[in-house]
Amino acid sequence: MARRGSLTVLVALALVGAACGSGGEGDRSRQPGQPSAQVTLYTSVTQDTVDAVLGAYRARQPGVTVKVFRAPTGQLNARIAADRRAGGIKADVIWSTDPLSMQQYAQDGLLRRWTPGQASKVPEPFKSDTFWGTRILNMVIVYRPEVEPVPVSWSDLTNPAYRGAVVIPDPAFAGSALGMLGYFAMARGYGLDFYRKLKANGAVQVEGPPDVVTQVAQGRYKVGVTLDNSARPAVAKGSPIRIAWPRPGAVAIYSPIAVFDATSNPAAAESFVDFVVGPEAQQKIAETGWQPIRGDVKGSPTPAGVKQVTPDWRAIFGHQAQLLQAYRSIFGG
Repeated sequence: MARRGSLTVLVALALVGAACGSGGEGDRSRQPGQPSAQVTLYTSVTQDTVDAVLGAYRARQPGVTVKVFRAPTGQLNARIAADRRAGGIKADVIWSTDPLSMQQYAQDGLLRRWTPGQASKVPEPFKSDTFWGTRILNMVIVYRPEVEPVPVSWSDLTNPAYRGAVVIPDPAFAGSALGMLGYFAMARGYGLDFYRKLKANGAVQVEGPPDVVTQVAQGRYKVGVTLDNSARPAVAKGSPIRIAWPRPGAVAIYSPIAVFDATSNPAAAESFVDFVVGPEAQQKIAETGWQPIRGDVKGSPTPAGVKQVTPDWRAIFGHQAQLLQAYRSIFGG
């Protein structure tokens, strides 16, 4: 009887241990096909978009808890670097605004190779075998209504009429600004000389695109470079700024998502990524003001006839450090 009682206690303890587990491989074998437990998301995506997507995901996968660390691109990259120095990445998923850093993480072997079920809906230029685009960010010009002449091209920003009146975001802080730097560095007629001309014309650097909108709206500068998603809500609220979609086009940056190879919960991590590139999350992304990556989901309104230009990602992948170093030699920081 004593041995039978001991066996009963051991079985009960085993069942309790299974119920209180972390939700790793053991949980997934207990509920096949149902991702569960917790995943940690590292992201630089705006809070309203993250909240909207997470709300929809929880409704689909109530067994998964998503813990979020959100920071601008520069701080997010610093967090990942700190993780690596401390022994390994402490997140399961990364959703960023910086294809250049994402490619570097892929080359460093930090990202998981797999194929989301929705991957075919992501256009070819915006995906790889380890990360996939989720939305498009458009870099545009904002200006005060009294500005003359009205800027109609990127090269106008070097016009002496705007001397000391132009403000731009820092590519070391904001992934969208880094992508823009990549575009101009390779674009014919621009190159890094474009940034040298901006500096010579008295252009000033601030942290991110929202800071540019604030500085122009408050009249500290007359013209700035920012995201259309940062400018449009300000215009809608009556801010004294205007938006120009300049020639040769708004610089379009894609926002990639990936699963870290070190994830302890690949089923849930992959479930979340597949959801983000799926139609329901893409609609949430559109509703928070972004252009979704999928062509079958209606995006945010843009003026008729506007053009977009994209960086030559293949040419600039692997050159993030050199681009930033060249930029800092001009603007400092």
